[in-house]
Amino acid sequence: MHAVIINGSPRIQKNSNTDKILQKFTAGFCKAGNTFELYSLSDRNIWDDARLAFDNNDNIIFALPLFVECVPGLMLEFLETLSSKNSDTKLSFILQSGFAEGAQLRVGEKYLEILTEKLNCTYGGTLTKGNNFGIRVFEGAERDRITEPYKEMGELFAEEGDFFDEKFKTFTGPEMYPLPLRLFIDLLFKTSAKKAYQKIAQQWGCDKPLEYQPYA
Repeated sequence: MHAVIINGSPRIQKNSNTDKILQKFTAGFCKAGNTFELYSLSDRNIWDDARLAFDNNDNIIFALPLFVECVPGLMLEFLETLSSKNSDTKLSFILQSGFAEGAQLRVGEKYLEILTEKLNCTYGGTLTKGNNFGIRVFEGAERDRITEPYKEMGELFAEEGDFFDEKFKTFTGPEMYPLPLRLFIDLLFKTSAKKAYQKIAQQWGCDKPLEYQPYA
């Protein structure tokens, strides 16, 4: 099997959580001898090649981050340049986000299903997974702990050819946390997690508090 994989993240590969996920997914996908070609839309110089690959292949996977229930604008811009295909083309998706609950990804998932129909392709399902915020922050074993499970998903996709197997559904994790856990997480984000995020922001050059609202 050969697949064209298009990374719809606006971040350059070095800073892209989606890229780190795809490294594991493609390792699993290629384990049985499958091949792929990868195009990262953050590099506009390859858009013509990505369009050509989209036009000339019938097994395509878009991988993308979900930004508050919104597909990245860069990817939307690229999609607007594509032409409709025929139903022999299968369009599948890997949708990831920092939000931990599966319910947070359902609007985006539905949009991708509708998008497939608009492009006159066959929908190959969407692999959804949240709680991926820390991937590019962590390194080594801590990063692998988050990304390694995608290798098994790549192997399974190679076997099934789509994302409809029950294992893909359970991979998403909890659809919604129970109320006591949600309240605890809310408290955590207001205390220790907040301090951790502030430290990360400072490492990235931010010298203002997280609550800073210059335009309020």
